[in-house]
Amino acid sequence: MAAGQDRPINEVRRRDRAVTDEGWIKAFLHSGAWGALGTVAEGQPFIHARLYVYDEDAQAIYMHAGLQGRTRSNLERDARVCFSVSEMGRLLPDEIAAEFSLEYAGVTVFGRGVVVEDDEEKAHGLQLLMHKYAPHMQPDRDYRPANRDEIDRTSVFRIDIESWSGKKNEKEADFPGAFWYDGVRKPSPFSPGDTR
Repeated sequence: MAAGQDRPINEVRRRDRAVTDEGWIKAFLHSGAWGALGTVAEGQPFIHARLYVYDEDAQAIYMHAGLQGRTRSNLERDARVCFSVSEMGRLLPDEIAAEFSLEYAGVTVFGRGVVVEDDEEKAHGLQLLMHKYAPHMQPDRDYRPANRDEIDRTSVFRIDIESWSGKKNEKEADFPGAFWYDGVRKPSPFSPGDTR
């Protein structure tokens, strides 16, 4: 538990929307396109949008950035992190504005962020990212893998997952008046096959 809290940091307030199925949480982490990394520096929180990959075998998340930057300096000062992956579904109208709602699904991970120093692990994390984002392409066939100089110029971060929480609000397909916000791109996990 975090200081000053009387409940676990990963407890979901709306228990009716909590997802405790680890299979669902792991699948959601595998499929997420990007996430938001929360770090702290001298009491100031920062959020960084990041591409990432979930390494289920290591129970960790890998991401990368430049050799210097706020993410790295924050992690070197304070390893506590949270990481959030989410998807927006349809807006759910009501006759009362305060009762409008939203479909969503998300996972928040809590743990310790590590700046990976081992070259072999750095290469492993970077290759996992390539496999996730370009699974149709193969190293040494479609592209040259990162060489030692490129790996040395890159920061690779690992989140060692200590706890997580899943949350979802999903309604039936014929929910009265449900509509998509124009900024949401399809397909969505809430409407399989619907590309608008």
